[in-house]
Amino acid sequence: MAFDNIHLEKSMYREAGKSFTQVLESLDPSESYRGTALENTDAFQRQLSRFGIACKGAHSSPVEKFFATFQSSVLFPEYVARCVRQGMEESNILPAICATTTVIDAMDYRAVYSVPTEDEKSLVSVGEGAQLPATTIRTKENLVPLHKRGRMLVASYEAIRFQKLDLFSVMLRQIGAQIQKLHVADAVDVLRNGDGNNNAAPAYAIGTSPIGGTSGTLSYDQLVEFWAQLDPYEMNTMIVPTSGFLSMLKLKELQNPLTGLNFQGTGKLENPLGAQLLRCDSVETGKILGLDRRYALEMVQAGDISVEFDKLIDRQLERAAISSISGFARICDNAAACLTI
Repeated sequence: MAFDNIHLEKSMYREAGKSFTQVLESLDPSESYRGTALENTDAFQRQLSRFGIACKGAHSSPVEKFFATFQSSVLFPEYVARCVRQGMEESNILPAICATTTVIDAMDYRAVYSVPTEDEKSLVSVGEGAQLPATTIRTKENLVPLHKRGRMLVASYEAIRFQKLDLFSVMLRQIGAQIQKLHVADAVDVLRNGDGNNNAAPAYAIGTSPIGGTSGTLSYDQLVEFWAQLDPYEMNTMIVPTSGFLSMLKLKELQNPLTGLNFQGTGKLENPLGAQLLRCDSVETGKILGLDRRYALEMVQAGDISVEFDKLIDRQLERAAISSISGFARICDNAAACLTI
C-alpha cells in the first residue's frame, strides 16, 4: 500500500506551516482508506503499523522498537509530541474559560479590544436618516506577552530502551500535564491582573461596599452580590482554589439532594447561580474569580508543541526540550471580576 513506500526523513519536521502529520497526510491521504480496515487511522498511525510499533496495551512495543531503523526513528519525536499533547488535554480547563484561541506563526501579537462609553452602551431609538451609534474597536497599546513553558526530557537510551511504550507514555503525559498547569496559571494571572494594558479585573471584597457580609466569611448572599457586579455580562464561570471550593460545598444552598447526587455521581458541583465551578489552585487562597467565558479571555498560541526532533532521532533521547508557547489577552475588560473572601 502507499504508506509502505514513503521515505521518512528529518526534513519532514522542518516544512514551514505544516506539522509532521500534515506532511505525512499530504503523501498518504486518509481519504484513500475509506471502506478499508485502516479507515479510522491517520497517516502517522499507519506508519506505526508499517514498522510494527504498538503503543498501547499489555503487548505494547519497547522504546527501542522506534530505533530499529533510521526511518522508524523519525517517528519518535511525533510520538513524544502526541503523548505530551494528550497529557495537556487531560483535565484542561482552558476551553472552559477562553472565548477564542488564536494561532500565530510569530512571537509578537497585538490584540484588539472595545471599551464602549456609557453613550455607546445606551439603548436609544434611531430616527429615520439619523446616524447609528458606533462601537470602536482598537488595537491594544502593548503586545500580548507570550510565555514559553516546557520541560527537559532527560534519559539515557540504555535506561529506557526495554521499557514498554504504554508505560513510557504515562511519563510523557505527566510532562504535558505539568506544562498545561503553567499555561493555566498564566491565564489566571491575566484574568486577575490584566495583560499589561491597564485592564486588571475589578476587585471586590466581602464586607466592603457593594459586597455585604463579614470579611473572611463566604455566604450565598455575598455570592449573589458578586454575581450582580458583572452586569451587563453573565457570570457563567467561577474559578476557585481548593479552600474556596470547600467553602462552596458547605453552603446550605448547595446541600440539597439533587446537587449532592450530581456531585457524588459525576464530581461536578452545580452552582445555584448557574455558573460552572472550576477548581484551580493557581487562584490565590481567599479569592474567587468570576467571568463571562464568552467575552473575557483570548488564548494566543505560537505554533504547536515543540520537540527537539534532531536530538531525539540522532542521540536517542539523552536531553531534549519539549515546550509550548502561549499567551493570554483580555477581550472585554469588565467581563471578569475578583472577589476577596
